[in-house]
Amino acid sequence: MAQEIATLAGGCFWCTEAVYQNLKGVEGVESGYIGGALPDPTYEQVCSGATGHAEAIRITYDPAIISYADLLDIFFATHNPTTLNRQGNDVGTQYRSAIFPHSAEQEAQARAGIERAQADQADPIVTTIEPDAPWYPAEDYHQKYWDRVGDRNPYCMAVIPPKLAKLRKGFAARIEG
Repeated sequence: MAQEIATLAGGCFWCTEAVYQNLKGVEGVESGYIGGALPDPTYEQVCSGATGHAEAIRITYDPAIISYADLLDIFFATHNPTTLNRQGNDVGTQYRSAIFPHSAEQEAQARAGIERAQADQADPIVTTIEPDAPWYPAEDYHQKYWDRVGDRNPYCMAVIPPKLAKLRKGFAARIEG
């Protein structure tokens, strides 16, 4: 079984992680930081907006079961790709909408994904395609956050269920179980 990696930033990583963790063909989702200048940043440093990193997720998946294009379509359907450096109340470059391709093929697919998504958006998509960069896993307490404590976090309760509803509505066949 071949594995590939997709790295996406769509605002708070707790919220994007929750969308991808139960998809068929997704073998793992890790929250972390990418795209900044400071080596091995902490959550507090990234949240300050001073490091240049984005909160992101790294998805390990089986392309024979779920394609990179499918992951991108889910990405665009479950966050707002039309707000610059913002997702809801989260504001700053650390919450930008960005794709970090790991190959020329992924970069071409990212461009095609933006075009597909733009057809469904009235406002221009501001999602950036950024060069692959060092990946720094977030601290352990951020991993699988929704599964562990999300339903006790008012922020998560406000943001994640609507994302999961969009996932179920548009991609039910992709969800495990």
